[in-house]
Amino acid sequence: MDDTGKLFIGGSRKPDDSLNKSEYLELKFGNRHGLVTGATGTGKTVTLQVLAEGFSKAGVPVFAADIKGDLSGIAMKGEAKDFLLKRAEQIGFQDYDFEQFPVIFWDLFGEKGHRVRTTIAEMGPLLLSRLMDASEPQEGVINIAFKIADKANLPLLDLKDFASLLNYMAENASELSSQFGLISKASVASIQRGLLVLEQQGAEHFFGEPALKISDIMRTNPNNGYGQISVLAADKLMMNPRLYATFLLWLLSELFEELPEVGDPAQPKLVFFFDEAHLLFNDAPKVLTERVEQVVRLIRSKGVGVYFVTQNPLDVPETVLAQLGNRVQHALRAYTPREQKAVKTAADTFRPNPDFDCATTITNLGTGEALVSTLEGKGVPSIVERTLVRPPSGRIGPLSDPERQTIMDRSPVLGLYDEDLDRESAFEILAARAKQAADAAAARKAQDELQSAPPAGSGETTGWTLPGFGDKDDDDRSRPQPRRSGYQRETIIEAAMKSVTRTVATQVGRAIVRGILGSLKR
Repeated sequence: MDDTGKLFIGGSRKPDDSLNKSEYLELKFGNRHGLVTGATGTGKTVTLQVLAEGFSKAGVPVFAADIKGDLSGIAMKGEAKDFLLKRAEQIGFQDYDFEQFPVIFWDLFGEKGHRVRTTIAEMGPLLLSRLMDASEPQEGVINIAFKIADKANLPLLDLKDFASLLNYMAENASELSSQFGLISKASVASIQRGLLVLEQQGAEHFFGEPALKISDIMRTNPNNGYGQISVLAADKLMMNPRLYATFLLWLLSELFEELPEVGDPAQPKLVFFFDEAHLLFNDAPKVLTERVEQVVRLIRSKGVGVYFVTQNPLDVPETVLAQLGNRVQHALRAYTPREQKAVKTAADTFRPNPDFDCATTITNLGTGEALVSTLEGKGVPSIVERTLVRPPSGRIGPLSDPERQTIMDRSPVLGLYDEDLDRESAFEILAARAKQAADAAAARKAQDELQSAPPAGSGETTGWTLPGFGDKDDDDRSRPQPRRSGYQRETIIEAAMKSVTRTVATQVGRAIVRGILGSLKR
């Protein structure tokens, strides 16, 4: 039932509930982005799976976050259940069959998928500031830190690198402030506390090497040509929503920066599903929202389609919402004023259908039903249709742990990201410089002490002298003496007396030593 160049979504219904027509998403408009919304339990995850399967079958790689673990079932062949077969019959889906799709599992923590990392340097100061919820002064210090690292050739790979750089900045704040602008020790201390919080939340797993290569999420299966589906295990990651949102935004930014311009391809190069999209925009500063808008608007020409999945269309700013051409709207509730506003907003974004009222229909949709409007013709939105979403071909529901491990053991990226790589970076370089500075200071101190000591053989000292136990002559010599005019020779008597004194002292010393040694032998 799939036409060439089209992705089958489901079958629309007439007001009398009879089958109207099939609803498709044209692949050439797949990079015009999309929105999937609806209340909890209305079928958003299944719709996401249906779209991911369709893109994969067309040879388009997919990246999707798996919030609850349900999306993992796409890696296994579906089962012929009555409600699935009934849905296929309702929409006239005669070619419905079950199959499994090529999947790569990823996980920031390395527990339910291959490790996925980036470096502090690749994250950049803007996203790092967002991740740390930094204030404006703190964000300024973070920007200065990146400038210092770049100028001093200090690679920032992981959290300990950034922590070491902050310590260096605090110790040299006065000197660095004259070059880069004010560096407040209080701001540095606040950032250091923020790093500690990130570490406790598990962010240290995210920063490091080997960093994720964009090419590894843009693979196709060599056996059947299907696009590889990258599934990010996000159930644990969602315990830190800011890290989740920042990671996905970083990935979008990397795609935008690394991929070449392709114009309007016949189908996307990659489709990116951003589940729980509201987390990206919650309390986001204006500069970050503008960054998202810019990426979404321009990444289309790179051949990447971005599909936001969220409960409420109001979760997405209007400037971003305007960029989303393909819409799938599941049921919404209208019990509160905000929910009523959301229903009206969703209804107003569709091209009206004279057969029904959108606002009323949205609140009456059943599970697996949706209002669907996609781009057609010259990129014009189609008239909205009430649609029964097609059943997926993969399994509905999560994989078991042994099944997931089997998929991972056959992964095309097996062994590429599973082990940490800790090469020389800012932490080691700054530690080495600190050691060199300490060694140089110790050497200078030793040299100064050597130069201030009396010359060997001067006769003034004959060994170690405890403070306060020197003889009177030594004490007198240690004090400044008045300058004498001319050279004064010792008298013969003075010289003889000193010689006798030294001889007696030597004999007494030897007698004492012999007495001590004799007592030790008894």
